[in-house]
Amino acid sequence: DNKMKSVAEITRNIAHAIGTSQYIKHSLNNNIVFTDGVNQLRQDADAFWLVDAIASHRRKEEFQVWELEVFSDKTAILTMKEDSGCPNLVEQKIHYTDFPLESIKFYIELGSIDGVNPVYVLMLPSER
Repeated sequence: DNKMKSVAEITRNIAHAIGTSQYIKHSLNNNIVFTDGVNQLRQDADAFWLVDAIASHRRKEEFQVWELEVFSDKTAILTMKEDSGCPNLVEQKIHYTDFPLESIKFYIELGSIDGVNPVYVLMLPSER
C-alpha cells in the first residue's frame, strides 16, 4: 500500500535504520544499490522519485552527501557535495513535492558487495 506515513512514523523508522540486511539494486542505474533504510523511507514517504533523482545524476565521487531541503511553498532543492562544508556539485530544483519532512540527508559511498565489483551504496547517515 503506497499511502504516505505520518512524519512521526517516518522519523521513527529512519531512527531505527542502522546497517542493512540487504542491498537493493536501482532499476535505472545498476551502479547504485540502496539499503533497507532508504527503501523504507521511499515507501513510507512515497519518495521513489527522490531515489530515482539521486540515481539519475550518476556521479562518480567516492563519497557523496545528498540533501533534500523542502520549502514551505512545496518546492525543494536537491544538492550533492563531496563532504560537509564543500561546495555543491549538484543543485536540482524541484518545482513541487509532497515530501513530508523538511529535510533529509543521504550518503553515497563507493564500496563492493561481492568484494570484486565496485558499486555505489546509497544509505541513510545512521546506516554508515
